[in-house]
Amino acid sequence: MTEEVKNSGVSESVAPKTKTTKKAKRIVNAGAVHIQSTFNNTIISVTDKNGGVLTASSAGANGFRGSKKGTAFAAGVAAEKALELAKKNHSLNSVDVYVSGIGLGRDAAIRAVSTAGIKIDSITDVTPIAHGGVRPKGERKP
Repeated sequence: MTEEVKNSGVSESVAPKTKTTKKAKRIVNAGAVHIQSTFNNTIISVTDKNGGVLTASSAGANGFRGSKKGTAFAAGVAAEKALELAKKNHSLNSVDVYVSGIGLGRDAAIRAVSTAGIKIDSITDVTPIAHGGVRPKGERKP
C-alpha cells in the first residue's frame, strides 16, 4: 500500500501514515525508588513493585554539569523531579527505597523522598561489597 512518487526519474516509496495512540497512565499505589549514587552523578528510578520503570531522573538531566552533578544538592533536585512526576502521573504514595553506591547524593535523595510527601516503607542498602574475589590463576605459593 505504498505510493510511488516519481521526480526526475528517481522513484521513492512513501509509507502510509500510522496513527499513534496515547499510552494509558497506570495507577500505582506502592512502588520502589532506586537510587544509584556515584561520585560523578546520581540516578533516581521510580518503579512499580515488579520493576517496571515509571519515571527516572538524574542530576545531569536536571541541568547540572561537570563536578556539580556529584553534589548532594543535585541529587535532591533529581529525586524531587522524579517523585513529583511519579506522584502526579501514577498517584504513587508509598515506596521502598533501594540505595546503591557511595556518592554524596545518597542521604540527600532519601531526604527528598520523605519531603515529597511519599511514605517510605523501608530503606535498603544494596551496594555490592567485595569479598576477596576468586583464586588467581597459577600454582599455589608455598
